[in-house]
Amino acid sequence: MPRHKYNSQDVLVKKQEEVFSGFFKMLRITLRHKLFSGAWSKPIERELFQRNAAVGILLYDPIHKLVGLIEQFRVGALDERSGPWLFEVVAGMVDSGESLEEAALREVKEEVDIEDIELKHICEYWVSPGGTNEYMHLYCGVTNLIGLKGNCGMNEHSEDISLHIIAEDDVFLCLEKGQCNNAATTISLMWLQKQSNNFFS
Repeated sequence: MPRHKYNSQDVLVKKQEEVFSGFFKMLRITLRHKLFSGAWSKPIERELFQRNAAVGILLYDPIHKLVGLIEQFRVGALDERSGPWLFEVVAGMVDSGESLEEAALREVKEEVDIEDIELKHICEYWVSPGGTNEYMHLYCGVTNLIGLKGNCGMNEHSEDISLHIIAEDDVFLCLEKGQCNNAATTISLMWLQKQSNNFFS
């Protein structure tokens, strides 16, 4: 891999203001940054959707070759042709003072009421760095999925979640057909496709 030519010292933030604060925050930032020519850019104004770090957990039962995905309403998918309910990994934001692993275990307990689980790191990535600072940390949550299903989630968080337990081969077919069409789920299932044959090695 090539090395980056510049780093954070090659950005000059001229102004930063909060333009919205609700469930999320929006900042307006004016900055200049080094160009690949070596010169400095003109002042650039950008809005930044600000979120805490997030965790995503793919539920996997390697003994019985089962995958657990949750289904829930997503306002950002209102234009989805099949409707704004998506199949996803368990996910949520990291609370202040929590480690990533603590946040992952809490989200699994809150969303699907599973406590006996082993976390395996998958990867981390910027979700959409052109407009948000959200950084996602993905894990595989190894657990027994036999007999699990149904509706769950926390009412006080306005969560209405349906847990689906799917045969591994079937979920990979759904992935190929584009039915798991969000980044965290797609990345997690692609990782599992590469790992599952040698999961215990």
